[in-house]
Amino acid sequence: MAENHAHGDHPGERAADDPIKLLAIRDTPLSVDEVFRAVGDDAAGGTTLFVGTVRNHDGGADVDALGYSCHPSAEAELRRVAEKVVADHPVRALAAVHRVGDLRVGDLAVVVAVSCPHRGEAFEACRKLIDDLKHEVPIWKHQKFSDGTEEWVGAC
Repeated sequence: MAENHAHGDHPGERAADDPIKLLAIRDTPLSVDEVFRAVGDDAAGGTTLFVGTVRNHDGGADVDALGYSCHPSAEAELRRVAEKVVADHPVRALAAVHRVGDLRVGDLAVVVAVSCPHRGEAFEACRKLIDDLKHEVPIWKHQKFSDGTEEWVGAC
């Protein structure tokens, strides 16, 4: 007869002591594999990965290219956002990288991932991570449209 183990009995059900594995803002292409490997954890039953790519349109206009720039405090703000996520969720491992510089349609702009003991927790924590990153980390997007116009969009 199988024993019924309640959540919380095993140390793997709790957050890891140091779950923030990778945080970076880079001017080089991002790697989904690198982020996914960073959040590998034997106690995690669920890993949620979100990839944000440059799309070919915004607000009804065709986008040709865009650039991201950030404030010098951006990495510190990214860490603050990550620390809040791990404080509020049973995170085993977390990673987030954002690209800056000139990007083309289809390029990866942001990759975040969170591993938790269970899938529901992983989805919630990853959603909180990407939403707070977009709203609170001072990264700005400069879009260039095919009609020759340009627009700055604040991520926060």
